[in-house]
Amino acid sequence: MRTTVGIIGAGPAGLLLARLLRNAGIDSVVLESRDRDYVERRQRAGILEQGTVDVLREAGAGERMDREGLRHDGIELRFDKKRHRVDFPALTGGRSVMVYAQTEVCKDLIALQLKEGGPLLFETEALAVEGADTDRPRVRFRREGVEDVLECEYVVGCDGFWGVARKAVPAGLARTFERTYPFGWLGILADVAPSHDELVYARHDRGFALLSMRSPSVSRLYLQVPAGTDAEQWGDEEIWAELERRFETADDWRLERGPITQKSVTPMRSYVHEPMRHGRLYLAGDAAHIVPPTGAKGLNLAVGDVVTFARALVHRRETGSEDLLDAYSATCLRRVWQAERFSYDMTTLLHRAPDATPFEDRLATARLERIASSRAAETDLAEAYTGFPLG
Repeated sequence: MRTTVGIIGAGPAGLLLARLLRNAGIDSVVLESRDRDYVERRQRAGILEQGTVDVLREAGAGERMDREGLRHDGIELRFDKKRHRVDFPALTGGRSVMVYAQTEVCKDLIALQLKEGGPLLFETEALAVEGADTDRPRVRFRREGVEDVLECEYVVGCDGFWGVARKAVPAGLARTFERTYPFGWLGILADVAPSHDELVYARHDRGFALLSMRSPSVSRLYLQVPAGTDAEQWGDEEIWAELERRFETADDWRLERGPITQKSVTPMRSYVHEPMRHGRLYLAGDAAHIVPPTGAKGLNLAVGDVVTFARALVHRRETGSEDLLDAYSATCLRRVWQAERFSYDMTTLLHRAPDATPFEDRLATARLERIASSRAAETDLAEAYTGFPLG
């Protein structure tokens, strides 16, 4: 099998890249180890930055998002029983975010790829990337028990942290930067309308809490818990009681309860792999970087990566110049490190470390008070939350 761009992984990054290339007249093949049902049910991110929303629309993948997604023009910060709303459009020149689950993005892009795009091969396990430093890289894969080879001009690894793409970068050329946090998120899905029309980020002496949503009738909520927590250790009544404590305000706001349909614990870590390119192998998304979910950056960073690659490849076709392809890693990493910085700042601001001192607690409160009282500090948060420039 032969193609121009071999894409490993049919998450939102790989699927969007295939769509962008198809629209540019460049052929690709997508290899995905899981079946279609698994990919369309894989719960991940739910906040799309303004730039991601714009890219999906331009790619012809925004119709259902615009119909069913929830535009949000701000978030609410809570601390010391106080509430402060951050108004995104007023602070960023009109930018906002969209609540639209990654599962739905994948469904839309899969439907488009199967209808209009090149091969999208589910249940196809990529085994290795070979010859990345040549002009004919190959992806060795297994499908229906039979090994085969996909010959490419370029390979883009969108196969996550545990995938084979990153392993094809020689250890002597790679540098990694990481931080593991001593807490995670206990997340629930509940069949109840959200108790607020925008996301609520709460810092409390007992730990962080987040009120989010998946739709007008389904709430997504999170509690900070110690790293390694088993979600089943928490009973439904215990979860709701703890959420109520952490979201408590001085006014008459109240948290609405409903049946919990799903529980899981998400570990928290920061990770960056440099470089994001080796020869004709390009890493994108979680294959190259991971952020804690506090800043809502993971999916959006992956979109920035594949947009950067697609633009660079089109530039090469139109001009013959490989300058943008050569600059891929440096271009992406500028955005990645800003997102890492923002995600780290939000995480340390809103979570209480197990060994936090009273001094550190007061500093966090002072930082939140600064955001609530300074338009400059508030603008910095709003600009980062709604998204750094793509590419």
